[in-house]
Amino acid sequence: MSRHRPTRRSRPSRFPSTGLYQERLRLGTPELINTLQSLGYEVWVYTSSFRSEGYIRRLFHHYGTRFDGIVNGNRHLREVQRDHKTILPQKLPNHYRISLHVDDETVICTLGGQYGFRTYQLDAQDDDWVKKIIARADEIRKLTAYERK
Repeated sequence: MSRHRPTRRSRPSRFPSTGLYQERLRLGTPELINTLQSLGYEVWVYTSSFRSEGYIRRLFHHYGTRFDGIVNGNRHLREVQRDHKTILPQKLPNHYRISLHVDDETVICTLGGQYGFRTYQLDAQDDDWVKKIIARADEIRKLTAYERK
């Protein structure tokens, strides 16, 4: 789930939209998720928020999307941080074999290089972000297929 503040937001597909959910998704998010899944990609939510997995699932279902996996702050602490003495980054997508992590936070994207996960950093105002992420996912798919040979 991205926490940026773009000027355009997606409209939920079902009533009621007010009161149940505080967040609105970035315009194009449902399209991106559904397109990636139709192309055979697994799509996960990896958020540092402590919203329940059920809440996240229902929020995105409200917009007509589903996920292959959800990692929230609680799951991250339980499964990733566990009993490590050093503090790990608040997101470590390679722990879940997530090949591309999309985020709007510079620090998370910067840590990708250090901790060995690929990232795509969202810009607040980019009308082509959906196409760019699909292209990046395709690039990574080809790269990993080549690496397996």
